[in-house]
Formats: sequence, structure tokens, C-alpha cells
Amino acid sequence: MADNRNKTAIFPKLDFNIEYLRKELGIDLSFDVLLREFKVGRKRALFLFLDGFANADDIILIMKSLLAAKPEEIVPNTMQKIKSLLLPYGEISSVDNLEEAVQTVLSGPLVFFLDGEKEALIIDVRQYPARGPEEPDIEKITRGSRDGFVETLLFNVTMIRRRVRDPKLRTEIFKIGTRSLSEVALIYIEDIVNPDILRTIKERFAAIDIDGLPMAEKSVEEFLTKQPWNPFPTVRYTERPDVAAAHLFEGHVCIVVDTSPSVIIAPVTIFHHVQHAEEFRHNPPVGVYIRLVRLLGIFVSVFLVPVWLLFAEHYLPLPDSLTFIGPKDTAAIPLFIQFIIANLGLDLIRLASIHTPSPLATALGLVGALLIGDIAINVGLFVPEVLLYISLVAIGVFSTPSWELGLANRLIHLLLLLLTGLFQLTGFLGGLLFVFIYLVRTRSFGVPYLYPLIPFNWPSLLDVFFRKPLPIKRFRPGFLKTRDSDIKEDGAEQG
Repeated sequence: MADNRNKTAIFPKLDFNIEYLRKELGIDLSFDVLLREFKVGRKRALFLFLDGFANADDIILIMKSLLAAKPEEIVPNTMQKIKSLLLPYGEISSVDNLEEAVQTVLSGPLVFFLDGEKEALIIDVRQYPARGPEEPDIEKITRGSRDGFVETLLFNVTMIRRRVRDPKLRTEIFKIGTRSLSEVALIYIEDIVNPDILRTIKERFAAIDIDGLPMAEKSVEEFLTKQPWNPFPTVRYTERPDVAAAHLFEGHVCIVVDTSPSVIIAPVTIFHHVQHAEEFRHNPPVGVYIRLVRLLGIFVSVFLVPVWLLFAEHYLPLPDSLTFIGPKDTAAIPLFIQFIIANLGLDLIRLASIHTPSPLATALGLVGALLIGDIAINVGLFVPEVLLYISLVAIGVFSTPSWELGLANRLIHLLLLLLTGLFQLTGFLGGLLFVFIYLVRTRSFGVPYLYPLIPFNWPSLLDVFFRKPLPIKRFRPGFLKTRDSDIKEDGAEQG
């Protein structure tokens, strides 16, 4: 319960409340803060709300009911009778201090004051501007639901509840940001989730001290994970409600931030970032094939060019059958510098495509990939093999399901490329060892990031490469240490 000892109590005299509200909310300056006075049973009454958040039809309906009240109908116990007899609305609560009333108005609900009363009524008539659910651009599938999260928290929670009709589903709300008062929902299934993980997340929520969350879920992630300099994502993002529901059934926690269409899933391992809902929308053999191809693409995006460079520069001996590896021509700059320039060019084209209007983005990609690349070869800046292998790297990057993991892999790719070019085989092996140790030391809310590789768990490692049919998948992931480890009815959509 909130501590009201240092808060300003609501005055019985309405004029004092109006003076306080005008000063705090700048009613005379802010055009969208509306104060509507009227009478209820000969008593002065006041509606305070934000234009644009409040549903006008609901306000008119409530006001009609209050204006029709007779004095004898609302005495004694005026507020209680208004709440129980006169207000034709379901979401009503009360507040006894002005600070909370102001915070409530800024969140969207309407606050009703009545002269002579020491409490006000909160009536939730919010109607946020919202777009309709659409399929997420970066999590498209060929078969399955097409709805995706939107920027309105309540809509997102409802889409999850539609798929998780479990009475043990809990949706706790937090307000974070001393000025923004951003709403953040913590969603979990009470009799499945690990209580230690849940307690850790709540403690980190309570420790957040910031004015606001302008970057929504990303700002929350940086406070929760406490690893701001780690390029590897220690939470997973999804814009698909079926993927969020599947992780809830496994024992994960979902975090929904108002104004963001991305939901945070925690805790996760690195292998969660290589899964995609498409694998679970086909029969297991097809799903396994899709997953293996995707893993190959991710491997290519990180290791192909550094390994090729080792052979091309003869840092490693080649058997006779592979003597074709290596450039047939020479260029004006060292080979590994060519690759670094090409990588930077690839990222530059990708960034330019993001900021280019959609009808022109395809043309920009063609110009960047074909015209610039061809000219670079003709003037002797690049050898042809550079464009070939950079194209394969680009395909591997775009096949990575997690945008965050794809960006982290780009940094590791450049690090290995630079070390290989400068220190040959020693640099490549040293870079691999550094990255491996870094991943071993990484944790996601206490969970080893490389599980089930480290600590080693053979059955779980098989699940990384081979998707099991749902009828024989009987247990939740062991690393979560859930309260209920047995999956009694595993028909959830995965991803």
C-alpha cells in the first residue's frame, strides 16, 4: 500500500483542490488538460481529464447519470452511493490525496471530485490512440497467426491472455520513471515460474531511478540486465504474442512496456536467439532442416571470411583439392583491409536503406551492391572474391532471427577479421578464445548464457539442433528451475 503520510490530502472544499490542480497541471497553459465543473444533486462537482485520452461517449454517459441525480438520492454516504448507484461504469476506484490524483490523470483516467468530500473517484475512461495488430516485419512466417503486438500495453496483455487462459497467469503493473510514470507489465504463470528469477526482476524494477523511459523497452532492459557494455543480448525481444505465450508456458517471464510493440522475454540463453516460429509451423523433419540451414547461415556470417583469409594468405596449408581457394588477382590494399571496407560498406548500405523511403530502398540496395562493387573491382580496389564472400556474410546476417544477435555477430566478425589480418592464426585463435570466455562468463538473470553447451547437457543440446515433436516434449527447460517441471499439455505455439 502506498505511503500517504507526506502527500497532500484532498480538501473537502472544492476550490482548494481546483487551485492545487491548476498550479500542478498548468490547466490555464496546457490546452489538453480539461477541467469540467457541473452540479450533482445541488453539490459542485468536477471532472478532470486529458483530452485525447478520455472516451467522449463514456464521459457524456457518466455525466448524464450524475446530472439526473436528486439531492435525497445521494445522502448520506454520498461518494459510496454515487459509486454504487449512479455511475454506469465498471472500472472505478477511489483516491484520497492530490498527488495520486494528478498522476492518475496523466495516465489517462478521469478523476471526479465532489464538494464536501475528502476522496475522489477514478473512472477509467481511457481510449489510447492505437493501430491495429499487424504481422511483425522481422518475424514473418508462411503459415500461422498474423497478429503482432502494438504500442498499447493493454492490447498487448490481452493478446497474451487470449493464448494463455490460465487462472494462474499474473499481470503485475509497475510505474517506472519519476516524470514519465511509464507503465510496465510483468507477466508470468505463478505456479510455473522460478520464484528466484521473479524476485530478482522485481528487485531490479524497484531499483530503477530515472526521469523517464523515452526508449521504452530498451531503457528497461539496460536497468534489468546490468550489462550495458555486453554486445550479446541477454534478453529476447518478440513482437509475436504466440511466441510470448510459448515462453510463458516454459517458465519464462515476459515484460511489456507501454508505447512499445516489442515484449521482453527473460531469462534466455544464446540459443533462444537462433530459434524462429517458422520451425514450429512445419512438421519436425522440415523444422529441423530449416533450423540447421539457419544455424549454417549464422556460422557463415561470423566465421567464413576469417577462415577463408587464413587459407587465402597461406597461414594454413591447403590440400591439393582446395588450391582454388584464394584470390586470383591482386589489389592495391591488403586483403583483410578490403574485407573491413566491404563490411563497413555493407552496414552503411543497410543503414541507408532503413532511412530511405520504401519505394527507393530496393534501388538503393542494387546501386550499392552492384554498381559500387563493380567499380571497386574495375579500379583495382577489391578483388572479385571479396564481393562474393561479403555477399555470403550478408545472407547469413539476414538469416539470423534475432536482430540483436545479428548485430553482436557483426562486431565479433569484424574483431576476428581484424585479429586474423594483423596476427594471422594466432590472432584468430586468440579472438576465438576471448569470445568464448566472454560468453562463458555471461549470465542472463543468473542463467549460464551458453547452456546447454556449458554446463553441458546432451539432451537439451540435441533440442538446439533438432526440434522434437510436441507430443514427446514432456519437460520444461531445466535451466529455468521451474516450480512445475512437467508439461502436462504442451500444445503451445513455439518460437
